[in-house]
Amino acid sequence: MSNEALNKDPQDWSTGGEPMTAAQDSYLHTLAQEAGEEVPAGLTKAEASEMIDRLQDRSDRLSSGQPN
Repeated sequence: MSNEALNKDPQDWSTGGEPMTAAQDSYLHTLAQEAGEEVPAGLTKAEASEMIDRLQDRSDRLSSGQPN
């Protein structure tokens, strides 16, 4: 996969408007619980990806160098 494809804005994904995947849902709920946030119902793949990115930036799990 090209770097351009990896850096594509989630809002530009051809499937970005579809419901988030089960994997996104699970990971997003884990990150949100650690951050003390709620996950809104009905997120799309793109919205879930953006929320995951935001919460990863705040996660102690990822910033501490510990394996996931």
